[in-house]
Amino acid sequence: MNNVYCEISINKNTEHLVNELIEHEKNYRILVYNGPKNCTIIDAGIKAAGCSEVGIKIAEICLGGLGKVEILPPTNNSESNWYVNVRANHAVLACLGCQYAGWSLNYKDFFSLGSGPARSIAQREKIFSEIDYSDSHTKTVLVLEVEKEPPVAIVEKISSDCKIKPENLTFILTPTTSISGNLQVISRVLEVAIHKAHELNFPLENIIDGMGTSPIPPIAKNFVEGMGRTNDSIIYGGTVTLLCKGSDEELKNLSQMLTSKTSKDYGKPFKEIFETYNGDFYKIDGSLFSPARVIINSKESGKTFVSGEINYNLLKKSFF
Repeated sequence: MNNVYCEISINKNTEHLVNELIEHEKNYRILVYNGPKNCTIIDAGIKAAGCSEVGIKIAEICLGGLGKVEILPPTNNSESNWYVNVRANHAVLACLGCQYAGWSLNYKDFFSLGSGPARSIAQREKIFSEIDYSDSHTKTVLVLEVEKEPPVAIVEKISSDCKIKPENLTFILTPTTSISGNLQVISRVLEVAIHKAHELNFPLENIIDGMGTSPIPPIAKNFVEGMGRTNDSIIYGGTVTLLCKGSDEELKNLSQMLTSKTSKDYGKPFKEIFETYNGDFYKIDGSLFSPARVIINSKESGKTFVSGEINYNLLKKSFF
């Protein structure tokens, strides 16, 4: 395990955050109940109303207890919504080792990409060998962006892969048609930038620190529209700042390549792009999943490189 991470347990870090949701479910307007195989289900937006505060808590669980998420007022455009602001200690571990929705879960008509601390125990993804991190704990939690609870087969799979009894598993359910789901998705603005840097083969150990902001979109009436608005928030409205090591030329090129504007699919609301590909998420150009604007500060030279821009016209078209 990476010496930097060897004493960090993202599962232990987040246990108190999960317990807080369970202990104060009425305050957070969520529903907590026993699900399949006696696992714990936290409904944060299906039958429950949820709230902005629980969306923030879930986003911080997704960051492995290593990050903070806050809601801030608009500052530079009268038509902008309020924003989420995300920052993380050990940003690579918090984002790729926990927040990234990289665990594909599929059974009959149920499909979801799992994110959160359970991923680091299951070790089902290549990213964990690349960042040299694994975790173990007696309890764990997985966040699912779904509109129904996971079936027995999925609970059994998670239990088997994590080697944790189902009664020690918690599933947090956050549909994008809820305020909770809305906030936890757009809080991934920093994660998408770090993930794209990784895809561009930038050395992850050269990312020292990071933070990001995204506008909060209106709640949508259905899943596809909700997915569209939350993606648009990052693609056309997100800003990420990274503190990195590397040559000035390397960091300047990285700042240019990290923005969503480099994608061939850039330029339409995400819902329209999704429909163009007949609902096949995986046909969309992967480089689109990036923030609109990137700022990279060099730790070595002190120079700053800025690329991209906020696309207010597309945000307005998507949101209103």
